[in-house]
Amino acid sequence: MVSTTTNTIKTILRAEGFSCPSCVNKIEKQVGKLKGVESVKVHFASARVEVVHDPTLATTDDLVAAVAKAGYTAKPAAF
Repeated sequence: MVSTTTNTIKTILRAEGFSCPSCVNKIEKQVGKLKGVESVKVHFASARVEVVHDPTLATTDDLVAAVAKAGYTAKPAAF
């Protein structure tokens, strides 16, 4: 059962180092494995990674680390 009372937030990351659409799938799969992540959307053209997650279970550092584990670099975006 999925709880609907979690306090989720949307975090935007800027990713670097990916050059093909298949890279998008690798990032989405790796970040999506994290506990507390509800959705991941990678925008290939703008290199934006939008993650809806529970920050008490998956911190921004966890998200960045998951992108790194997929083989790319990412950092929180201001917009």
